[in-house]
This record gives sequence, C-alpha cells and structure tokens, in this order.
Amino acid sequence: MSNTILPEKTFSARITLFFCLLLAIPGLAYADSTMPYPGTQTVRSKYSFNQLLPRLEHAIDANKMGLVAQASASSGAAARGIKIPGNAVLMVFRNDYAVRMLKASVASGIEAPLRLYVTENKNGTASVTYRTPSAIFAPYGNSQLNALAHELDPILAKIVNDAAVK
Repeated sequence: MSNTILPEKTFSARITLFFCLLLAIPGLAYADSTMPYPGTQTVRSKYSFNQLLPRLEHAIDANKMGLVAQASASSGAAARGIKIPGNAVLMVFRNDYAVRMLKASVASGIEAPLRLYVTENKNGTASVTYRTPSAIFAPYGNSQLNALAHELDPILAKIVNDAAVK
C-alpha cells in the first residue's frame, strides 16, 4: 500500500479545511471586541478624546482619588510624527486604600493603581474602559480586600459617570 494520498482525498480534505476556516471567520472578526476579564465596563461618551481626558482628571480629583500616573501611546506616537487614534491609561488610587489593601494582602499590591483606559472612537467621541475593583480583587478570596473593593466600585463608577456621561 502506498503512502500517497489519492487526489480525490486531497481535494476533499482541502474543501473540508476551507469550510472549517469559513466557519471560524465570524469569530475572528469579533475577537478583539470582547473583553477577556470579568467586571470589564466600557462607557461611551459624547466627548472627544481631548475633551474627555481633562474631564476624567477633574472627576478623579472631585471624587477624592489621586491620579498616580498617566501613559499614552498616541502622545508618544505624535512626538514621533505618527498619528494614531487617541488612547491613554489613567492610573488611579489613594494612599489610605493602598495601606488597607496591603494590610489585607501584600500580593494584591500588583493590582494597584486601578486603571481607566480612554480610547478614541471612529466617530470622534471617546470611551472609558475599566475593570471593577470587586472583579480585580475577587481572585484573592480575602474578605478585607472584598470589602475594600466594594467601597471602590461606586467611586470608580462615579468618576467615569461624572466625566463621560454628565
């Protein structure tokens, strides 16, 4: 018996592979639009990217949180003469929460600061994506962290709502 595949079987195998790939394409088209982590929230605003950033900074301060750091690939690209859609990560926390978090679990320190991801939409508006603190801290299975997270959930939601919705 020969080890070669008959032409009919090769054709049949190629047709089967072709239809399997066709079935996979719809999933590939939407693969980037799903969020990989539980508790991920996205709020679309009516504001442009450049309007939403200072609104978020103001809302962070007004809700008695601190803007710990900010990073922006679009600003970095612009400095190199490259235009990409606006995006920025605002890192938010407050020291009294940090002390409580670390008292509950030193390992959870990797989760702070909390992040707000601002992205420019194709229509010129911007969105804010973030993970709820209760979802971020849930894997630690620590009642003190869970209590802290449930205090932070409405604060983060209010910051985003104050900036993006009002």
